[in-house]
Amino acid sequence: MLNSVPWLESTSLLWWQIAIVAICLGAVVLLAETLHRYSDTNSELTRKIVHISTGNVILLAWWLQIPTWVGISAAIVASAIALLSYYLPILPGINSVGRKSLGTFFYAVSIGVLIAWFWPIHQYQYAAMGILIMAWGDGLAGLIGQHFGKHPYEVWGMKKSWEGSVTMAITSYAVSSLILLAVNGNVWQTWFLAVVIALFATGLEAFSKLGIDNLTVPLGSAALGFVLNQLFFLSN
Repeated sequence: MLNSVPWLESTSLLWWQIAIVAICLGAVVLLAETLHRYSDTNSELTRKIVHISTGNVILLAWWLQIPTWVGISAAIVASAIALLSYYLPILPGINSVGRKSLGTFFYAVSIGVLIAWFWPIHQYQYAAMGILIMAWGDGLAGLIGQHFGKHPYEVWGMKKSWEGSVTMAITSYAVSSLILLAVNGNVWQTWFLAVVIALFATGLEAFSKLGIDNLTVPLGSAALGFVLNQLFFLSN
């Protein structure tokens, strides 16, 4: 019997990791397009389904320890497809042609930047925090605000609702506190930092235009979480 070859085993593992992530992302896109084409689901709801579901893949990437170059490469490909679909009807259920927002593009870029930043230093939790705050916080805020927003307000010509903003704050707090709890444990700093991050993320979402919040919210939340955690824990 031939002895196992280490580099061959590592290559095989890498391809399995890539395949698992690709299958999950493909399933999300397929579900969204199926809903868009064959049901009464509107485009905005379809986009939110993809928005939330795609963000959760970061947990899978963290668990599988996807190599940095794989994550960055996937983000580049996704960014290119998002830009192309802005002009061509490649994925109409996700990004309507002529829609005045580059949100999907910024979303893919933010994932690539966070992986490039935190993967090499093995601080995966901050990349996950930023992406999940964007995925769940902004996703649910949009749905709640659109369907249940009865108390509107306006920022720089953008219409928002207090219901949506409160949803963003609560969801961001839940994501931040759960991740910090896993990292730092049940100490007062965990809950305090989660409040600060949640309020900061909510502010970024409220003051962002043309889909730029898909970039500012994940990057800002992750950066703030990383800096505050260093100040409150490593300085002790």
